[in-house]
Amino acid sequence: MSQLLALVILLLILFIGDLVAVRTKAWVPSIFVCAVLFLAGYWTFFPQDIVALAGVPPVVATMMMYLLITNMGTLLSIQELKNQWKTIVIALSGILGIIAVLLGIGTFIFGFKTVVVAIPPLVGGVVSALIMSEGAKEAGLASLSVFAIVIYVMQGFAGYPLTSVVLKKEGKRLLQQYRSGKLAFKAQGMAAEETAAAAEAAPKPELKLFKNMPEKYNTDFFKFLRLAVVSYLAYLTSTLLAPVASVSPFVLCLLFGVIATSIGFLEKQVLQKANGFGFAIMALMLFIFDGLKQATPGMMLEIIYPLAGSIILGVMGMYIFSFIAGKILKVSKEMAFAVSLTALYGFPADYIITNEVIKSLTEDEKEREMLTSNMLPPMLVGGFITVTIVSVVLAGIFVGLL
Repeated sequence: MSQLLALVILLLILFIGDLVAVRTKAWVPSIFVCAVLFLAGYWTFFPQDIVALAGVPPVVATMMMYLLITNMGTLLSIQELKNQWKTIVIALSGILGIIAVLLGIGTFIFGFKTVVVAIPPLVGGVVSALIMSEGAKEAGLASLSVFAIVIYVMQGFAGYPLTSVVLKKEGKRLLQQYRSGKLAFKAQGMAAEETAAAAEAAPKPELKLFKNMPEKYNTDFFKFLRLAVVSYLAYLTSTLLAPVASVSPFVLCLLFGVIATSIGFLEKQVLQKANGFGFAIMALMLFIFDGLKQATPGMMLEIIYPLAGSIILGVMGMYIFSFIAGKILKVSKEMAFAVSLTALYGFPADYIITNEVIKSLTEDEKEREMLTSNMLPPMLVGGFITVTIVSVVLAGIFVGLL
């Protein structure tokens, strides 16, 4: 297969996903549709390396991940992170629910080792899945080694539609309150300085560190350069901390993005302003779907019972614990459940699904801004807490139990 034919096929799949999402008003998320089509492709005529062949090898996807996560940090002010403490508590409650229900019930159904291998990938991303897969392989558990990868690949099939459903309910609730005057938009997550700046005729420049630089020099390449510098500093900090503590560079990218924006080194949504956001999302989505090549039909049949059972029990645990945490913290059960569900997929799916739902609920730009300010920050923070931080810590602990 030629490079351009591979690229055309993959972009066609992404477009079909978007088309279905638009037609169904996000009831069927684009990521879910794309995952099904990729799986069908790998089981029929796709070359195993079709994503790399199209021009997105792992090294390119990693570069995009650094830039995208740093860019996501520009959406969150330091004040916003402080405001999201409830989100962090709810996300951790959801994870606790997964562990409690799977260890409490799943152990008797599937066995202790199966449950131990299932929990970290179910909570998080590819790193935790790889840690458990390698651990199972070293322990001589070949089928569980494959199980760790497949549960990571397949967990989104439960997470995507469920998240879409609960976010739609939350969005409708917020719109009803906003339209009836019970919800004031300016009070929702907008930092005081942002509110003041919006009210001024001439708002303060975002780039405080470059305020004397003529705007004509702030080219796309200068935006990319500053974004890359911040990403590199996050990576460098991660390597310097490695002997003392293992901190994911991606977690630091989010933090450094927030700091760089607050000091005026980066503008908000710098990747969009540099005209690179769409391409970056495309590359990263293709890399995620590349993981589906691991799931052969024979392998899926062998592990389908523990796979489905672990995901169902995990989601039940999430719902119960996030519901309780939401009640205590006075957060709606829909938002609490959506935040805990981010553990099943993380970034960029949390960003994409939330945006799809918002676009489907209203055409009014002001209402979309209101929904975005209320729904996107908790979804992003929830995704980073569960997938990037907690899952890797859990994998480090659980791998020792095999």
